[in-house]
Amino acid sequence: MDPSPLPAAVTAALPLPMPQWSYQVILVRLALALALGLLLGLERERRGKEAGLRTFGFLALLGALGGSLGTGYALLALTLTAILAVLLNVHSLRQGEGVELTTSAAMFVTSMAGVLCGMGHTITPASVMVTSTALLAWKERLAGFSMGLTEGELRSALLLAILAIVIYPALPVGAVGPWKIVEPRAAWITVILIASIGFINYILWKLYGARGIELSGLFGGLVNSNFTVIEMTTRVRESQGRFAPVAYRGIVVALCAMLGRNATLLLILAPMALLESVGAFALMLGAGGAMAVLAHLRASDADAHETTDLKLTLPFSLQVALKYGALFLLLHMAGILMQRQFGEAGFYVVTLIGGLLSSASAVAAAASMASQGEISPLVAGHGAVIASLTSLAFSFSFVLRSGDRKLVRQLATAMIVIAAAGGLGVLLASVLRALLGPWIEAISTM
Repeated sequence: MDPSPLPAAVTAALPLPMPQWSYQVILVRLALALALGLLLGLERERRGKEAGLRTFGFLALLGALGGSLGTGYALLALTLTAILAVLLNVHSLRQGEGVELTTSAAMFVTSMAGVLCGMGHTITPASVMVTSTALLAWKERLAGFSMGLTEGELRSALLLAILAIVIYPALPVGAVGPWKIVEPRAAWITVILIASIGFINYILWKLYGARGIELSGLFGGLVNSNFTVIEMTTRVRESQGRFAPVAYRGIVVALCAMLGRNATLLLILAPMALLESVGAFALMLGAGGAMAVLAHLRASDADAHETTDLKLTLPFSLQVALKYGALFLLLHMAGILMQRQFGEAGFYVVTLIGGLLSSASAVAAAASMASQGEISPLVAGHGAVIASLTSLAFSFSFVLRSGDRKLVRQLATAMIVIAAAGGLGVLLASVLRALLGPWIEAISTM
């Protein structure tokens, strides 16, 4: 006699699927879910939580099995996770330890990530679980950062969110104006991008502080390399030259940070323009980085851990937004008009002047023009290199005010080497283009 079947209500609600699973496919899905669950569980285990390594591993596997079997079983896995979270909190309350809200939320995230793994997703659950683990691991640091957040910093963050989420969608699409040379959305993306770089840098500064001159130069250079040079040369003058060896390292790092920021702007806004100038930026960054490392190795014990207290103001405010927006639009419009009137020479003149005001805005304007087809990626790449070199020269004018001849001589040498490396990169790219251009065209026409 056949065994009694399951109740009809159960089989109707959760019909057992009969998928033709590939062994390798399901094994990879379960392995990914288990690895992600163990990653988050490891953090909970280290903190001595009741739900630790094995619990989160089981939750991820439960979700993966539910996701593999179908929607009904995925919901069942989440329901079982909810029951487990309730039991965990009841136990915690009986022990007098309070409610485990964070661990409960992590359990739901783990189970849902397992469901995604079971459905065949990879990048999404992996990124969610890595981010969740980071949030748990950085509990004290994030709590300290939020408690130390000032009202002005909070207003700056809200303003940045308003500019990105509220104002940007309301801007008109496409070029506007009588000459059709301005795209409001493209300009606003640049403003948000530059401001976001400064804001992220400010957060890192708040988290890590001025731990060493190299870190100070890196953070300061990302915001404003000229400001960093002014601060460090002022310290040299106030210390009557004793701060000069330390300032040299910090200024070189700040200049490298400026070059890296400009290259990143090209990568985001006009990747082809960066491809045309990658040799120049790579050689400039390599030369500057080599000199910074060499100076660090030669540093004495007395100044090895020297810091400089850069007085970073709020990285983002309405005034900063208006300044970047106005400067970008001015350079963008002037670059297009000069390029139309005088060709590439006119664009290079505008870029040269723009590099004195803000190399980031000049590079962003060149990249925007390239993305709109006003100039070629090659011209935009060369313009970005010119703006960066102009910024180097402008920074040197502040070094002269330090009054320290040795520092002036060292930084003059460093900037000449970086500039020569940039020129060599442009020259080598031109030679390679001339040699390989016919071959590439012949291959593309085959």
